[in-house]
Amino acid sequence: MLHQYVERYSGSVITERMMGDHLIRLLYDKVRENSTSLFNLLTSSWSSSLLSAVNFDLPLSNSASFAARCGINPDEYLEPPESLNTPRKVFERKIRYNECRPIPQVPKAVLSPADARVLIGSLQQQSLFLIKNKFFVMEELLGSANKVWLTAFNEGDFAIFRLTPDKYHYNHTPVAGEVIDHYQIDGSYHSCNPSAVISVVTPYSKNKRVVTIIDTDVKGGSQVGLVAMIEVVALMIGDIVQAYSSAGYDSPQPVSKGMNLLQGQPKSLYRPGSSTDILLFQQGRVQFCPDLIQNQQRRDVQSRFSLGFGQPLVETDIKVRSLLATAT
Repeated sequence: MLHQYVERYSGSVITERMMGDHLIRLLYDKVRENSTSLFNLLTSSWSSSLLSAVNFDLPLSNSASFAARCGINPDEYLEPPESLNTPRKVFERKIRYNECRPIPQVPKAVLSPADARVLIGSLQQQSLFLIKNKFFVMEELLGSANKVWLTAFNEGDFAIFRLTPDKYHYNHTPVAGEVIDHYQIDGSYHSCNPSAVISVVTPYSKNKRVVTIIDTDVKGGSQVGLVAMIEVVALMIGDIVQAYSSAGYDSPQPVSKGMNLLQGQPKSLYRPGSSTDILLFQQGRVQFCPDLIQNQQRRDVQSRFSLGFGQPLVETDIKVRSLLATAT
């Protein structure tokens, strides 16, 4: 089955080229069905690191042609193109984000944390966008021991950002504010390929992930309440490197409690592969951009994600630091 998405600025329907799609189908259909132990091994940290090394650390004979095949624009590179001589270096590239991904001048805004394909949803039972149980269970996602955050985000809203292997792999801060909690939850390394996502029940709350809680209702903050940013590893993602910088990519530092974050700055780096970000918002604090809502309801797009009864759940391709939502 095709998987398509909407390109945000043109409204065009694009068919996604799934990297390793046949192998993912084999792993999640045949191996998972016939050998649980082998499937668990292949979605483990050890296997993910091995696959990452094999796929991303061998030298490139022609980095320009590799980038072209992946749809990557070398004009955005911060570093000389010839220095990016392995797939890992290409995927972990730095870009001239102030020029290539300018921040919209909108007050009390929430920005996209990544170059990704986004779905938006609600945690309210009566909402038309109640899609959370297809991707995560809140108690698992935030960690069952963190009941204060489960209460804070109850009946709120969320956005899921699926990064494909060709994407720029730095995450940027979606809001400005103070970090009031930051922790890691161990887990598996399931693929974020749509075929894998629909094969495994709520995969994003089963994978290894890093949770950052940001209070934006502080001086200099974005004034949209508490925001949870969850960075989820996936197959061939060996690590999430916390590398916040308030000036370009200079002097990166780990994210920690008490730190004040500026909006739109580099926050972390995914090691290459596919991966996922999730943003959680408190009830009634944000309003998503109308075009994202409209795109998600389109019926002329074939998607492997579905709301049921043949209704596709359509992703929009979104750029890092572009407008996602505003304060209500």
